[in-house]
Amino acid sequence: MRHSILILTFLMITVGVYAQRRINPVETPASQTQAVNLNPKDTTQAPDPSKMPNLIHFHDENGNVVYVDTITGKEFIDSTAIKKESKLKYPLLDDVTIGLNVWDPIVRAFGGDHGLVDIWAELSLYNRIKPVIELGIGQARHIPADSSYTYKSNVAPYFKVGVNYNFLFNKAKENQIYAGVRYGITPFSFEVDDVKINNSYWGESLTTSVPKQSSVAGYGEILLGLKVQIHKQWSLGWAFKYRMLLHESKSEYGSPWYIPGFGTRNSSLAGAFNVMYTIPLGKKKAKSTTTQTIEGETSTDKK
Repeated sequence: MRHSILILTFLMITVGVYAQRRINPVETPASQTQAVNLNPKDTTQAPDPSKMPNLIHFHDENGNVVYVDTITGKEFIDSTAIKKESKLKYPLLDDVTIGLNVWDPIVRAFGGDHGLVDIWAELSLYNRIKPVIELGIGQARHIPADSSYTYKSNVAPYFKVGVNYNFLFNKAKENQIYAGVRYGITPFSFEVDDVKINNSYWGESLTTSVPKQSSVAGYGEILLGLKVQIHKQWSLGWAFKYRMLLHESKSEYGSPWYIPGFGTRNSSLAGAFNVMYTIPLGKKKAKSTTTQTIEGETSTDKK
């Protein structure tokens, strides 16, 4: 009898626990265990229309699918259908800009003794990252104030590669503030004529010269610039540069005073004044449409 009572008690406890688990299920988010979302507070998944026949749906102004329970008035957002918008406003291949740096020609027109002209091209990626190539020619003829010698550097080419970063990449692209880096290299030659050496002891002077020397120099630039549209595809802009000499060929008669594309070796600061023309590459985005479907009726609104 005692054994029967113990067995009966054990069965009653087991059934009670099982019944309690069936009556009070553990609630978990739809995104973890449920195939569909039937909880209006959890919008990670849309409700299953087949299990809720009283649903209608429409598209909101952002293009999201919104389900509405016509009995309770509760709304469910199908977050799985939400389109993630790109953080970048402009296309990958946005435009190409051709620029002419007229700083050196202007300085030469007012009596400068070095520099000529350079032209560059810039490819805009998302209006944010902008690879740049630059070609130019430089020349110098310098006579110091004491007229003790004449420094000459024949016309020589230089080449630069680098990249700009536009801080206003999601703003109107007509105006830009950017920072950039460059690496430049140039093969050139230089010579020094009419070098006067005075001998104060004997009261005599000697005139000599340094023969033509060939050299190759590489240098880096860090720059900060501004671009402003003036008319349609035409723009003007300033750039301020900090330069550093990275390497150069050794010369038997000393170091060159002027390096094409770099400037004079005793100055680390320079400027540029650019005239630019931009050629668009990316297509303009089409006007988006929003479709609303309520109880079988469809309407299209243009933005």
